Amino acid sequence: EREQLEVTRRDFVANISHELRTPLTVIQGFLETFEDNPAEDTKLLTRGVKLMSDQSQRMNRLITDLLALSRLETSDAPPQEVVHMSRLIESVRVEAQALSTEKHNIDVHASADLKILGCEEEIRSALSNLVSNAVRYSPKGGTISIEWALIDQDPVFSCQDQGVGIAPEHISRLTERFYRVDKSRSQETGGTGLGLAIVKHILNRHNAKLEISSEPNKGSQFSIRFPKTIGSSK
Repeated sequence: EREQLEVTRRDFVANISHELRTPLTVIQGFLETFEDNPAEDTKLLTRGVKLMSDQSQRMNRLITDLLALSRLETSDAPPQEVVHMSRLIESVRVEAQALSTEKHNIDVHASADLKILGCEEEIRSALSNLVSNAVRYSPKGGTISIEWALIDQDPVFSCQDQGVGIAPEHISRLTERFYRVDKSRSQETGGTGLGLAIVKHILNRHNAKLEISSEPNKGSQFSIRFPKTIGSSK
């Protein structure tokens, strides 16, 4: 176990170093260019400022996700409260629509009477991660279907997209930190590689289960199955 922990630690340090090196290299490169030739090329200046801003935002997202993951791993389970899921899902839909900039159709079918016990802030983070991923990886004009209902007596949240899909060999590793099916596409869409790891930890704290079904070029469905013991509170 100690050896495995050391391997995990080394992998984590290597991954986080790699993730930070790229944006820092971009920022440093443009700063050095502007120091040598300050504002001589206005087009280069405009492009450079835009890229540096994008990369600094990327680092900020990465640090925010790392802090969230650390908090989930080290903190005690939060006090439970009644979570009005239909209201929460509507809030997540509004955020997703803003991220989409009207490029996708987002359909929601949520049972208004179906509530659960849990930490609303953490559950919001899990749902938001899944829905924002669906937006990022779906083509323009695609439909994202969100459902909240009882399935086999379990409260289940599901998010179905019409995106690029995922090959079977990748599915079991999706919740690993920094694991990406397509690294270039993930960077283009602003992903940190930590979103599904955060989802996994949140669900563990709620005794819930993440279920993934996907097929390349036909889209993916991510579902959260909450246990009966905290479900169907009305």
